[in-house]
Amino acid sequence: MSSIAVRNIQRPDTGVVAALAKFGVATLHEAQGRTGLMDASIRPIYTGAALCGPALTVLTHPGDNWMLHVAAELLRPGDIVVIACSAPNGDGMFGELLATSYRTRGALGLVSDTGVRDVKEISTMGFPVFSRHISAKGTVKATAGSVNVPVVCAGMLVNPGDVIAADDDGVVVIARDKAAEVARAAQAREDKEAVTRKRLAAGELGLDLYGMREALAKAGLKYVD
Repeated sequence: MSSIAVRNIQRPDTGVVAALAKFGVATLHEAQGRTGLMDASIRPIYTGAALCGPALTVLTHPGDNWMLHVAAELLRPGDIVVIACSAPNGDGMFGELLATSYRTRGALGLVSDTGVRDVKEISTMGFPVFSRHISAKGTVKATAGSVNVPVVCAGMLVNPGDVIAADDDGVVVIARDKAAEVARAAQAREDKEAVTRKRLAAGELGLDLYGMREALAKAGLKYVD
């Protein structure tokens, strides 16, 4: 297998990323037609972690974090590091020292389809990390992988420069060339939900607000006392 590290990738406009960052993952997922969600097993290592930015992708091999150090050299401010692995593996490939390096280089967070460790220290740093596994098991540096190539992370294709957004609800991938469109759709959805929220807060039922009663009757629902 060839190993490459691509220095220069296309990233989305910073204004578009800022627009997307205003919305939660659930809104972004809905705004792009309920697509883009990574597997639900990818979870934040601490409650309240959130991130949004262009993906810098890393393809690793089981038990080997060599390419995570290569990635540190190629990071640009605002990037999100996305780690995929050539085979399922839960070893602790990422820890406090790499988190320190990544933050210094300007990374805003990390999403890993493998494992991380030093959870207490990384949480104290406030460096957002989303991972499939947490494991104290260390790794080696023996097999070269790649940086900034298309990868599959937690069931989703991620191309370098795609936007990654994550919060307590999960992780969503937004294609770079669709980012502006999704930002507009998310804003429209947010505006609509603001009106809906006001009506629900005033006591109106979702049954009436969404016009559900007729459909429920046709589905056979009957009220009995």
